[in-house]
Amino acid sequence: MRCFASAVRTAPRVLARGRRVGPPAGQQARCASDMAGSDELDQVEPDKLKRTPLYDMHVAHGAKMVPFAGYMMPLQYEGHSLSDSHHFTRQHASLFDVSHMVQHLFRGPAAAAFLERVTPSAWASMGHMQSRLTTFLWPGSGGIVDDSVITRIGENEYYVVTNGACLDKDSEYLDRELGSFGGDVEWARLDGSGLVALQGPKAAELLKQVLATDVDLGALYFGNAVWAKLKLVDGSQSHPVLVSRGGYTGEDGFEISLNGKLYPALETTSQVVAALLKVAGPDSLRLAGLGARDSLRLEAGMCLYGQDLDDSTTPVEAGLSWIIPPARRQTGGFHGAEVILPQLTRNKEGGPGIQRRRVGFVVEGAPAREGADVQNSDGQSVGLITSGVPSPTLGKNIAMGYIKSTLPTGAELDIIVRGRKRRAVVTKMPFVPTRYVKAASGRGRKR
Repeated sequence: MRCFASAVRTAPRVLARGRRVGPPAGQQARCASDMAGSDELDQVEPDKLKRTPLYDMHVAHGAKMVPFAGYMMPLQYEGHSLSDSHHFTRQHASLFDVSHMVQHLFRGPAAAAFLERVTPSAWASMGHMQSRLTTFLWPGSGGIVDDSVITRIGENEYYVVTNGACLDKDSEYLDRELGSFGGDVEWARLDGSGLVALQGPKAAELLKQVLATDVDLGALYFGNAVWAKLKLVDGSQSHPVLVSRGGYTGEDGFEISLNGKLYPALETTSQVVAALLKVAGPDSLRLAGLGARDSLRLEAGMCLYGQDLDDSTTPVEAGLSWIIPPARRQTGGFHGAEVILPQLTRNKEGGPGIQRRRVGFVVEGAPAREGADVQNSDGQSVGLITSGVPSPTLGKNIAMGYIKSTLPTGAELDIIVRGRKRRAVVTKMPFVPTRYVKAASGRGRKR
């Protein structure tokens, strides 16, 4: 079933005159800042920020709204602390509004070839209705333009989700890359669409209650998707929506995409959320905001673009080598392959390897935040913190960052927090075991 708009923008066929080897001059490494409460976004007047289809519902439920990725988004809800929402998600289920994320459709005979040029993943051989995490890459440097989840929804059709804070940057990148590609590819950005994430151990049980389509959720594994209609509060059924098993919390869950190009996403997204809240009740399902989402994703060892990933970082440095399948390692042909593929061979195996790697930390004392310096016992800088939070699940301060690749897991280092040294131990991630529902083969990974 084709559930996307037929009116799409055809990519220009003009060939580029020169090959760009990195971000355009003046391109910010960060995507308009992807963190709520950043200094840059705090200065933006609220009436100049966009609103998701669920804005009114957030306000009605007592949400504390903050600027995030160009939108007014809920940080937390009245009566529930950040740790309350975090624990509730781990124990029951929460609904997250992620409609600020950008949804795209690529289709055409050359769609897979285009995606295999700008990412290191394999799309032509991908199974129908499967999803994968990947990264868009800069030519020459192999730096990460943005991370993305891509789902194959048809023979030559791919549904793509990118970060909302990178909207302008990604759009310019894709325009430029499509222009120089020259193949038969159509690209549509599905602006005005809704996207909600149902996350937690009760997610499948709750989703099943609103399914109007016969879907065997027991056979819908992590990294797979299905088209389905949902029962709405007024007794009607939704248009077909894309339901993908996965999420950004480390818990079992689903992301539900509502295409604003086909039907009013404003109304339908609110109706879907209202239906889920009604069948679940407040003891099983709550709305949750950015605060809980950030602590959950960090416990799961997941990256946030603009902090843990940026234009100067390659997938190998970021610990994302697994997104590059064996076939692509043999054939290359993607942007930055000349840099990325040699990095896969470690120094001790005769290759260049990498100079830095992404790791986790357990930190004593005050929590380490983005930008904190990591030092060895001699006071030499050996790394940098990119994300850090107090972990509600572990009752410890955890962080993520980059250190020299020669430093082993278990190494004891110092992190400079507010001018004071705090002892930290290099730790494997995830900090909290993930609970994805996978097929017996264990295939499928997502951010």
